[in-house]
Amino acid sequence: MSNAQAQRAPAAEPMFSRHALVALILPLLLEQFLSVTMGMADTLMVSGVGEAAVSSVSLVDSLNILIIQILSALATGGAVISSQYLGRRDADSAQRSAAQLYTVLGVSTISVMIIVMVFSRLILRLVFGRIDDDVMTFAQIYFLISAASYPFIGFYNAGAALFRAQGNSRISMLASLVMNIINICGNALLIYGFNLGVLGAALATLIGRIFAAVWVFWQQQQLENPLRISQWSDLKPDGTLIRRILAIGIPSGLENGMFQIGKLCVSSLTSTLGTAAIAANAVSNSVSSMANIPGNTMSLAMIPVVGRCLGAGDKRQAKRYALLLLGIAVVGLFITNAALFVLIPWISTLFHLSAEATSMCVTVVHWFAIFSVFFWATSFTLPNALRSGGDAKFTMTVSIFSMWLFRVILSYFFVLKLHMGLTGVWFGMFIDWICRSCFFLLRFVSGKWMNHKVI
Repeated sequence: MSNAQAQRAPAAEPMFSRHALVALILPLLLEQFLSVTMGMADTLMVSGVGEAAVSSVSLVDSLNILIIQILSALATGGAVISSQYLGRRDADSAQRSAAQLYTVLGVSTISVMIIVMVFSRLILRLVFGRIDDDVMTFAQIYFLISAASYPFIGFYNAGAALFRAQGNSRISMLASLVMNIINICGNALLIYGFNLGVLGAALATLIGRIFAAVWVFWQQQQLENPLRISQWSDLKPDGTLIRRILAIGIPSGLENGMFQIGKLCVSSLTSTLGTAAIAANAVSNSVSSMANIPGNTMSLAMIPVVGRCLGAGDKRQAKRYALLLLGIAVVGLFITNAALFVLIPWISTLFHLSAEATSMCVTVVHWFAIFSVFFWATSFTLPNALRSGGDAKFTMTVSIFSMWLFRVILSYFFVLKLHMGLTGVWFGMFIDWICRSCFFLLRFVSGKWMNHKVI
């Protein structure tokens, strides 16, 4: 059989039926909705305590996102490896790679937790400089409690990624559902019932994450699960598998880390614009993340779908499914951003912002909704298709270059030289999206992202 015939043969039988894709995507969609809801619940419910509380949660969450994004990139590496082994039908290697993912995440998350707990105040001062004393007090409380949750969110991400690698997103969706119920009920009880304010919000989030980690790991250990840890000796570090996980996880982690560090630099710039701008930025980030749910959902779906296709050696189906998922993301983003554009004047009133902060929030979200429809999916959904093929170094290089050249430098230029205020910060981000989209689309069309040896 010729090479051309070998590539055509698998196309006769799709690797994912329509039912299988729907079964994967719908729980992911709900899970992303619940994940965003948790962040919005903290911001919305804490807003009743005052703008200082909202600002502190916003600032610490920018650090939390940095840390969690770096650590969750390791889960992405494990998911890609497991997906490709499952596509190759190598069950033993898939199972061992799953165990090694838990080892990697366990060591890394506990280490980071200890560092943050010891140096929390120093880290906040270094990143955000001089901020109001009441904001700093709230921020340190929230940061310390958040640090205690890092190992649990790490284990949850590992288990969720491994379930998605099997095409099963229902487990992580159910965990996210209960985690959000715990968080929202805990917020209501601890913030308003016991008047714990920011401390109550942090404790509610911690309890929810503990539950999610324990439950997902327990489900992972069911006998019928092909990626269960069959014996504790499987957790002993395996250099070969760890290197394969890190070959994708480290570039993705560096990409996420530099991306979030750039955002922190921009957050520091935002903090100089005053408490109203910080609060407006926090609310704008919360509500805009709701509009991004379709794009984030398809990003998560890319890993198991494209990874399984490439593991089976079927590049044609990998490219076809990537385009299908990208198209669904674009349509979904159009719907959610159109709704956000219309509703943001009303939504902003729910957060008890000052008139100045409300005006800034509505302006930047209107601009966000327009740019997101055209550039968000190609900036953040499409790269996961490239990572599924092992092209993590390319996505890392583009993302770091674009982030620092456009989002960071241009934001400072727009704010300090053109005096555009908070709108200038967001326009730097929009130009960053355009740059990413151009590079990632060209790479995808070239097909070079499918030529890497991952396993």
